[in-house]
Amino acid sequence: MEEYVVKILSVGNVTHNVKHFVVEKPVGYTFVPGQATEVSINKPEWKKEKRPFTFTALNDSKHLEFVIKIYPSRKGVTNQLGQLKASDGLIIHDVWGVISYKGPGVFIAAGAGITPFIAIFRQLYKDNLVKDNQLIFSNKTSADIILKSEFEKMLGNNFINVLTDENIPGIHNKRIDKNYLQETIKDFSQHFYVCGPEKFTESIHDALVELGANVDAVVIEK
Repeated sequence: MEEYVVKILSVGNVTHNVKHFVVEKPVGYTFVPGQATEVSINKPEWKKEKRPFTFTALNDSKHLEFVIKIYPSRKGVTNQLGQLKASDGLIIHDVWGVISYKGPGVFIAAGAGITPFIAIFRQLYKDNLVKDNQLIFSNKTSADIILKSEFEKMLGNNFINVLTDENIPGIHNKRIDKNYLQETIKDFSQHFYVCGPEKFTESIHDALVELGANVDAVVIEK
């Protein structure tokens, strides 16, 4: 497996617990929106601790970007990433497939599960192909919504927020489950893209199939 040592160019905040990293892009390094790589921190004690993260910039960008949720209480890799700054180093590896776009449909994400969809939507928006897609995004509170303004700009009314722990006028206050999907989605013959915690992904996948979605048209993280 190839390894590339890259320098962090900038670090910024996306939400209260999500950071945006811009890093160097190795010469000849290419990917497709929705793909990922394994990342480790270029420090002796952390080099072997690899974690998968999805690219969030487009392939034609001069730099690579990652949007990463930080979990300080776990004292692990993301906690360390949260302490890094510009000029610190990361190690990235080969590109591998996660979620690939197969055509217009409904994207369903929970929390940091939105990350594989960021570059997909940015590419669709750039290519003027985003209009026939919908995003249903579940979070605990409004403060947890990643890139809310950008998704609103790209998708307009096709961006639906769902909050489980906060009641705000105009935003659905419930959990995404089979009943919610049945109430919200009119056409189950289209493509579906699902990403989030493992149990969430499994339950939504099964619910969609039970409601009539073709199992081959439900794309999940692999």
